[in-house]
Amino acid sequence: MDAQEAYIQHIGQVMTRMRLMTGRRMISRLAIQNVAPDLELSHLDVLDAIRRAEAGGEVTVGAVAEILRIDPSRASRIVAEMVTRGVLRRKASQADARRIVVVMSALGQRLLAEVQAQKRALIGDIVADWSEDDMQTFSRLFDQFIGGFEDAFRARYRDSDT
Repeated sequence: MDAQEAYIQHIGQVMTRMRLMTGRRMISRLAIQNVAPDLELSHLDVLDAIRRAEAGGEVTVGAVAEILRIDPSRASRIVAEMVTRGVLRRKASQADARRIVVVMSALGQRLLAEVQAQKRALIGDIVADWSEDDMQTFSRLFDQFIGGFEDAFRARYRDSDT
């Protein structure tokens, strides 16, 4: 095995370790416990989808379904449940009053803020003794790696649709 193959193998092994850690979703569980104990992990996925989609404008249930890659009827049921629990609100679109959009309530915003606070605290603990150069290098390379991973996945996912 040459050096490049060894690095690729090592990265794959580290990815597996990370998946096992993140698969438990401890940050999300802590945020729910601290802010809204009756919610489920899937509700955080919807909140994150809405947060990401808001950058492009108003968010519909269809946009949530597309981002989460779930059936629109399932997205509609989850959103309805979250509206009932006070995490989301429905309102008329400012662009087209016939269209209904989904927005986060104060509770939804507080829950996302708690997720971010838990994540920052955990990452801060991990890198507390790293040099600024190490943090900058890791931040840049990790972003580059995840961006490449997302691009590769999208390309493969599109290829499998045809």
